[in-house]
Amino acid sequence: MIRRSAASTSPVRRTAVLAAGGLLVGLPLLSACGTPHAGAAAVVEGDQITVSTLQHKVDAVRAAQAKSPNAEQLSANSAKLTGATLNGLVFDRVIARAAKDAGVGVSRAELQSFIRAQEKMLGGEDALRSTLLEQQGVVPGDVEQFFRTELRVQKLSKAKGADLNTPQGQRQIGDLLAKTSKSMGIDVNPRYGKWNADRIAIETAQDKWLRVRPATRDGGAVAPGEPQPQQ
Repeated sequence: MIRRSAASTSPVRRTAVLAAGGLLVGLPLLSACGTPHAGAAAVVEGDQITVSTLQHKVDAVRAAQAKSPNAEQLSANSAKLTGATLNGLVFDRVIARAAKDAGVGVSRAELQSFIRAQEKMLGGEDALRSTLLEQQGVVPGDVEQFFRTELRVQKLSKAKGADLNTPQGQRQIGDLLAKTSKSMGIDVNPRYGKWNADRIAIETAQDKWLRVRPATRDGGAVAPGEPQPQQ
């Protein structure tokens, strides 16, 4: 299912499709056995996203957040930053491939115009960068890539006649992206989880456990060893 992010009311937001990155819960520390390429955090269509590339991006976000007036709060909320960052890197490639397959492109002029419009809504370039850093974990150097992906989703949806403001439109694009990702040979280092094409996101062992365990009456999952709830 594709869900709109909690920040969807802000001018700076991922679309309903991009909210898939928010499905991450926790990241178990596992060995790298099973990953076909040493040193890779993930492999997409035979191309590595290296552990060093991932760590560099995570370090850049944490360094930028440390300079923010809200540094303490941002630091407290950054426990899942590595997993969310890798999820975003893989997801951006899925969007790029789906857009390419549909003959959808984003020109430099379109991108710059879109960014200027976002700046105007938020009160300037500094306000935009601050909002992106705090709400999306996007550093200034990645602003263009963030909005390029946003525009690709919008144009892809338009090309397919899908309205992302409706459940039907979200489902249509979600199904398309799931189909695309299944064709891309995505393999994630087990240390970070496993790619779930149907959810269009990296899924951890904890995510899977929470989905398959019976629910208690208050909606919580039953922990291993706990008695099953009485019916």
